[in-house]
Amino acid sequence: MSDPLAAVSDSFEMLRSIAFGERALGLRRVADLLESRQDEFARLMAEEMGKPVTQGKAEVVKCATACRHYAEHGEAMLAPRSLDGGMVTYQPLGPVLAIMPWNFPFWQVFRFAAPALMAGNTILLRHASNVPGCARAIESLFAEGYGFADFVRAVFVPSGEVEGLIGDPRIRAVTFTGSTEAGRKVAAAAGKHLKKSVLELGGSDPYLIFDGADLKSAAKVCAEARMVNAGQSCIAAKRFLVASAVHDEFTELLKQELSAFKPGDPFDPATRLGPLAREDLRGELHGQVTDSVAAGAELLLGGEIPDSAELREKPYHPATLLAGVRPGMRAFDEETFGPVATVTRFKDEEEAIELANATPFGLGAAVFCRPGEGREKAWGLDVGTVVINAQVVSDPRFPFGGVKDSGWGRELGEEGIREFVNVKTLR
Repeated sequence: MSDPLAAVSDSFEMLRSIAFGERALGLRRVADLLESRQDEFARLMAEEMGKPVTQGKAEVVKCATACRHYAEHGEAMLAPRSLDGGMVTYQPLGPVLAIMPWNFPFWQVFRFAAPALMAGNTILLRHASNVPGCARAIESLFAEGYGFADFVRAVFVPSGEVEGLIGDPRIRAVTFTGSTEAGRKVAAAAGKHLKKSVLELGGSDPYLIFDGADLKSAAKVCAEARMVNAGQSCIAAKRFLVASAVHDEFTELLKQELSAFKPGDPFDPATRLGPLAREDLRGELHGQVTDSVAAGAELLLGGEIPDSAELREKPYHPATLLAGVRPGMRAFDEETFGPVATVTRFKDEEEAIELANATPFGLGAAVFCRPGEGREKAWGLDVGTVVINAQVVSDPRFPFGGVKDSGWGRELGEEGIREFVNVKTLR
């Protein structure tokens, strides 16, 4: 088999010469393949990183949605614009290195790959080392969908060799999703070699619950938002900031909702809470919980490592709820990458915004309030996405990304497809 980097470099001129209609046809074929094989791919994710199969199937279907979205709208998004007698065009850059994480092993790739391919860029995929089967499956999906193997190629190299890939002159840009610490290294390497980069890094998303919100609905949404993918999501709800007037009632409702998430076999369609991806991740999370309790947080639910025989073999962590969490505690100051929810009381809107922004991260946030009040309350939140009375999710129709230590650049939406193009002016 040919060298992956050479393959995506050599095939770039072919892809950029293909009309938008043919690129779109390839994406539609990939979407069909994803939907027809969703059970297979969901089981693959469960095997490699522990995602419950029901959630895995939903992830695969979402990937198909992104493919169809860009197949339908990509050409219009990149149409030349006339401007004062001149023209602005959008032309592909070339091979893009995609350094992807394990937590959403299909979606994280497809939300970048669908617009990048529609724009005419080829892709070198360096996936996380614990999901090699997902990487090969994605490579084969695009090969079958486009009838050509070298538009998307996977490369399996240790982390120490990634900078060499970034610096290779055949790579024109890099996209990275992962931890803030690793993102700094990618950004430094990209800057050193003058390569365009998009970074989607960590998050500590605040969910603000105001007096007047529908508390039962809010608690249900918040529990789902915290527990999705066993809490292993950059945009999972991390910190629940609750108005004093409704604090006790909401906290009890949230506890009831979280109690329904029981650790179980990820291959069982009824399972809502699977294991964490690695033992070291559970150890780090448990340390954040115990340190926060020692600093004064109140443990209302969970917090103990499961010791039953059926749960010993994998790194399960129970749904956990901490109340009385304040700045200075690890569970407030750090990203908790697992099924741990924290509750912090606020006295007024000014303090709510101050607490929400008291983090180095700025990815997403949610506001729960009376209808019609949300956008005004959301204005001061220093994040890339705010949703009103709903869960923060990425959506192919809207740009997605963060500020501060959550990274830069945007994926998805019209902004996402224009990240890896040469915006060329003709006059």
